[in-house]
Amino acid sequence: MIGWIKQLRITFGASFLWLVCLIYFTQGFRSFVWTAISYQLKYRLKLPSSASQFVTSISFVPWSIKPIYGIISDCIPIRGRKRIPYLVIATLFSLFPWVILGSVESVSNSKHQLTIFLLLQNTGSAMADVVIDAMIAEAARHEKATFSGDLQSLSWMTMALGGICGSLFGGYALNNIQMNNIFLLFSVLPTIQLFSCAFVADSSISSSQLPEFSTSINSIGILDEARLSPQSPPKPGTLMRKRSHKSSKKISINTSKYPETEKDESLPSQWFQSFQKAGYTLFKVFQRPIILRPMAWFFLAQTEVLNLEASFLGTAYVNGWIGLMFGTFTYNRFLKKVKLRTILMFAHVTLTQLTLLDLILVSRLNVSHGISDKVMVLFGSVLSDAVQQFKFMPFLILSGQLCPPGIEGTLFALYMSINNFGSAMSSFVGDTLASFLNISSGSFDNLSLGIAIQVVCTLVPLIFLFLIPKDATGISI
Repeated sequence: MIGWIKQLRITFGASFLWLVCLIYFTQGFRSFVWTAISYQLKYRLKLPSSASQFVTSISFVPWSIKPIYGIISDCIPIRGRKRIPYLVIATLFSLFPWVILGSVESVSNSKHQLTIFLLLQNTGSAMADVVIDAMIAEAARHEKATFSGDLQSLSWMTMALGGICGSLFGGYALNNIQMNNIFLLFSVLPTIQLFSCAFVADSSISSSQLPEFSTSINSIGILDEARLSPQSPPKPGTLMRKRSHKSSKKISINTSKYPETEKDESLPSQWFQSFQKAGYTLFKVFQRPIILRPMAWFFLAQTEVLNLEASFLGTAYVNGWIGLMFGTFTYNRFLKKVKLRTILMFAHVTLTQLTLLDLILVSRLNVSHGISDKVMVLFGSVLSDAVQQFKFMPFLILSGQLCPPGIEGTLFALYMSINNFGSAMSSFVGDTLASFLNISSGSFDNLSLGIAIQVVCTLVPLIFLFLIPKDATGISI
């Protein structure tokens, strides 16, 4: 482990690696302070469950519009830089709400003011998440592409560690530390993050680099034909000649679309041209099968979980973080060179078997063999989260490899939004089915039927595995 981290430090630099780990750890450790927020809403403000859920939902809206932060940071550089300045802004948005909530008690005791500051804080956290994802995609390119999976694995293991620490210490802090001090204590992490930004380099860019978008599209087009075509690979030298011919042709088309003769040097005009080119690039990128097909599969694969587990015993958050860390470590250690189709098939078959554990719970076979419900639920939860990470890690690495230069923030945020939208659809379908089958905490008559439907749906995405590039692995596509 130490040698692995040392190799990453040599490859990406200690400052960059520290910043990545710090941001991801902070994202996981947010469970520490949000335990206090939940207590504040329920017991201090005495809000009913519906009102408390409404405040939470409103405060997390910034996470649903992540592509907006991506396209702004991609297209509007600040003093020639488009990552670190936005990361500083995001960190300030993450820091000051906690300082104010911890310093001014009247703010935390007001439902409306608390909602506003939570909204600002989540805006900063979501923006920081987009920016650091874009920086990771930029860093893991060219000669560093081999380590892209390692960088993603380290990031997620760090976030899992933060989640474990936050979940374990959150309850303790709530019983032993005053509420305002919990907010101030958590603000230490964004403060360290703010100072850490000063030690990470951010390459300067100019509007003259924007035509690089079209070059990236051409490169992806060549990957489409060379890797997805059923025909035999071209002879040595043929691919290079083909690349030269197609690139010159497509760049000339893009240049005619944005003619130099009409260039306007005013700042708003430059921003508009940047947005226009980025939008055109995204449109062309999503026409490529090597991007569209995997994204379609990962969306479909999210809808297989019908979210019927609400009828079972609750599990502690820490078990999910442990499963996430275990899955990330296992994937990076043993599976990153395995073909994605093989990993995804294994993941869905294993998830199907884990779903069958629910049938054992329903039939009470575990009790007859002396195994408690709590052990069954905790065991299944950890394994399920670990296997889900086997699916998600290739998705993250593939996303990083496919991000064209110049729009890393936008495209990576869109990938995450597609995944989140699939998860939301999964929850919606699961809740609808549970309601249709009359499955609730007081009614379990149709629970076996619901689990059987879930098992079948878990296997459905296997039919669409052809959408994943045949020879793609976690380190190459």
